[in-house]
Amino acid sequence: MISNKKIKSLANLYFSKVTKIRRHLHQNPELSFKEYETSKYIQEQLTLSDIKFKIGFLETGIVAIIEGRNPNKKTILLRADMDALPIDEKNDVDYKSKKYGIMHACGHDAHSAIALGSAFILNDLKNDFEGTIKIMFQPGEEVLPGGANLMIEAGVLDNPKVDKAIALHVFPSMEVGKVGFKSGMYMASSDEIYISVNGKGGHAAMPDDCINPLIIASEIILEINKLFMMPNSLNGTLGENIPTVVVFGKIEGKGATNVIPSVIEIAGTIRTMDEAWRASIHQQIKSLVKKVSLTYGIESFVKIEKGYPFLVNDIPFTNNCIIGAINYLGEKQVEILPLRMTAEDFAFISQKVPSCFFRLGTGNKLKGITSGVHTSNFDIDEKSLEIGIGLMVRLALNELNS
Repeated sequence: MISNKKIKSLANLYFSKVTKIRRHLHQNPELSFKEYETSKYIQEQLTLSDIKFKIGFLETGIVAIIEGRNPNKKTILLRADMDALPIDEKNDVDYKSKKYGIMHACGHDAHSAIALGSAFILNDLKNDFEGTIKIMFQPGEEVLPGGANLMIEAGVLDNPKVDKAIALHVFPSMEVGKVGFKSGMYMASSDEIYISVNGKGGHAAMPDDCINPLIIASEIILEINKLFMMPNSLNGTLGENIPTVVVFGKIEGKGATNVIPSVIEIAGTIRTMDEAWRASIHQQIKSLVKKVSLTYGIESFVKIEKGYPFLVNDIPFTNNCIIGAINYLGEKQVEILPLRMTAEDFAFISQKVPSCFFRLGTGNKLKGITSGVHTSNFDIDEKSLEIGIGLMVRLALNELNS
């Protein structure tokens, strides 16, 4: 059994190198499915460390493979995402993004750096464990249809077949040094809903000559809100006690103070934690929109873009990871997290193999590192990199040995 002391020693040894990697990635961000230089850089780092890898996954995706003794015993997947966001960075740091309007504002630079650091350590220890580690560097986490889903279709979970999967995500609201876990349902599915309400436009001074789509769109929003603000139930069972969010964030019509528009476009999000209930929500919304529209004698169109499924952390596996984290970091450094209605494309993997997705504390109030993800001032306390690589290695090795 490889000791915590050994892993911590190696994590500390590689900390400086991993920090430099993270800063390089942070300075050179690339948008979803355009991570060409990022992919090339990661491949160079793997080559320098004599770590085998496969390419050809969606042009930029990479899968590193580290085989221990008896490599067919079990395979654990570690996953990192690589893409950045269309945000202009406002931080005044040496490693600030060099690309105007593009920034690693969600910590994927840290995820990739931690995955590389984990690869370095596991490669050093490959003669001391049994089984295989696959490390997945994926493009396009931030946009549909999600790089994880596409890499699954390309065979990332096969050859060798993955038995368990682990991923982490930076968590700026948690102080550096801590980590957080949630067994079972953890993050929501995420769908986009678009509704076009077609009325009859005209002069606002003559409303009787018009069918005002603003009124109809407002009624649709209110009725949908009423339906899903109530306790979720259908036929007394489906949907009951399932967390659900249906919210509209956009309404647009090309009218004016004296012009009633012909069309109103509304858009929103649907989030929940059950696939059957998710399908039911879609159908209920379509039926409700049709019913309201027919009342006014008009036709409306509903388009629902199905996004990521809900993320479920396998309960026995995640509970074992919690024990492993406590043994590695100490009980006070490990928190149990509440359920979240945000979404994550690692959910596709969690639906296929037993998985554990956990949070890595990256905030530091004393240093002023408090900005949330997807903001122009987002940053991390880089001490979290050392903690992240050490814990990822510890959890992977624990599972190989189980």
